[in-house]
Amino acid sequence: MPSVGVKIYSVFFKLFLRHRLQSLANADSDAAAAAFGVSCRADEATAPANPAFSAADGVASKDLHIDPNSALSVRIFLPTPPPQHVHLAHPRRASDPAPASAGAPYRGYLPHAASSPRAAASARRRLPIVVQFHGGGFVTGSSSGAANDAFCRRVAKLCDAIVVAVGYRLAPESRYPAAFDDGVRVLKWIAKQANLAMMSKVGGGVDTFGASTVEPWIAAHGDPARCVLLGASCGANIADYVTRKVAEDGKLFDPVKVVAQVLMYPFFIGSVPTHSELRLANSYFYDKSTCILAWRLFLSEKEFNLDHPAANPLAPGRGGPPLKCMPPTLTVIAEHDWMRDRAIAYSEELRKVNVDSPVLDYKDTVHEFATMDVFLKTPQAQACAEDIAIWMKKYISLRGHEFSY
Repeated sequence: MPSVGVKIYSVFFKLFLRHRLQSLANADSDAAAAAFGVSCRADEATAPANPAFSAADGVASKDLHIDPNSALSVRIFLPTPPPQHVHLAHPRRASDPAPASAGAPYRGYLPHAASSPRAAASARRRLPIVVQFHGGGFVTGSSSGAANDAFCRRVAKLCDAIVVAVGYRLAPESRYPAAFDDGVRVLKWIAKQANLAMMSKVGGGVDTFGASTVEPWIAAHGDPARCVLLGASCGANIADYVTRKVAEDGKLFDPVKVVAQVLMYPFFIGSVPTHSELRLANSYFYDKSTCILAWRLFLSEKEFNLDHPAANPLAPGRGGPPLKCMPPTLTVIAEHDWMRDRAIAYSEELRKVNVDSPVLDYKDTVHEFATMDVFLKTPQAQACAEDIAIWMKKYISLRGHEFSY
């Protein structure tokens, strides 16, 4: 069972969350602001981006606003590249940029990295790309939130991958399907960056399309053919939706290939209660009644239905591609989470059609135990991130370097 401190904190957390959701429900939103949307609440703790490689974890980060017509943004996390002397084909000159470890912002390209196109290609380390969707019931949270920043840094370091954290538009300013559309838009943006990088034939750090066109970190180090979608709580719903879109028509996202997805305690619900929904309805931090209020803020009054395709992945008539077309799917669940049974049921349906779909069940844990600020340093949170990395490397490691699970 969770500790007494966790139980007490949970009581105050639920009271504050319910008050916050009711305030959002009663707030009058400006029409212009609603059209643009918001991707971060003003009263939430955020972590600043750091484009220099951190001395603490060796991960650099930066924020990008990728859609001028909306609040959609991303925070990109890049793990430390190989030492400078490994890249360079000659001793460092005075005109060369300082090594990454010197604390200067890393721009992605390494001028004078090699004297030939073949050497230049090998000079850049290609990393898999993890597209991450934060939790928060569609109404709170952000890609730059302090807890989300720490979690993404952990994933980038453990998986040795570029992490693109999506700052999707929040409800009630932007209701369904805004957050889901933002997830699709970000994946297409990554595909566009990869295509522009290939078309421009970047060599020696020269971008023939202009510096503002190609995102240098993804262009220099990203491998779009090894892409994983990862979502926590309601972010898992978004990840699953985007994965289905890719399975439906992958050509729209070329050259991005989604090789796996990770669903962490997905925000699934339905009109017919499951055993865990009845037994744990008043569970820690996120009770069922509060979560239903979040769904009312996300779905319009006309669309509200607990069997909505966004809420119930196994609802009759949901449509979309057959489950057998889905990529390998890892599901993470918590012992004291009322949403666990529906996540297990979805995983079982995937296994029935021969999709690799294991379930990791963590004892004495609650919803968002691996991504909430108060739990980030617990053994369960650290073990969860490590377990995800081990499983993920089966699908993102280059041939000959796979990890068994």
